[in-house]
Amino acid sequence: MNQKLVELLAKRRSIYALGKNVTESKEEIVSLVKKAIRESPTAFNNQSTRAIVLFGNASDKAWDLVAERLKSEVPTEEAYAKTKEKINSFKAGFGTVLFFTHQPTIDDNKAQFALYADNFQDWSEQGLGGAQQSVWAAFTENGIGASLQHYNPIVDDMFKDAFNIPEGWVLRAEMPFGSIEATREEKAYMNDEERVLVIED
Repeated sequence: MNQKLVELLAKRRSIYALGKNVTESKEEIVSLVKKAIRESPTAFNNQSTRAIVLFGNASDKAWDLVAERLKSEVPTEEAYAKTKEKINSFKAGFGTVLFFTHQPTIDDNKAQFALYADNFQDWSEQGLGGAQQSVWAAFTENGIGASLQHYNPIVDDMFKDAFNIPEGWVLRAEMPFGSIEATREEKAYMNDEERVLVIED
């Protein structure tokens, strides 16, 4: 049985030691992100996932805004210094993908398919997760490190003002990416049999 996809997924890790030494062009990276999102499934093919790819000063600005916003949330200067160090590791990357859900699409689905109205918000998250996994795997295949962060919703308004985010785009996650500057950590796994059951008739 062919397991190339599974082997690729096994290589994917959260990479926090990022750098700017990426050989792919910005155009190639944007094309990769577009294709990965386009080919990721969504409920009723509603294509509710959206993304913004930030490079250069725009990416730096995103993480500066996160650091600024967290200053009022972190209880001590010592804790904030550690937080700032972590944020700077994301800023050190080559760019950042911001992931969004297009809320008007979800609202239209709820109205159009009332029987399933209670499910569309959850289904949009599933579609978004699939797109994030696809982008992350595509980065991994090209030797680009990444991690998935969630500083929304506390930075939503700041990002909206800074990047002119379209109305109806709801920020759901941030993916800093770049060259891999340190060996990834080994991942611990629970027993497969505890997670996947087999039932035969």
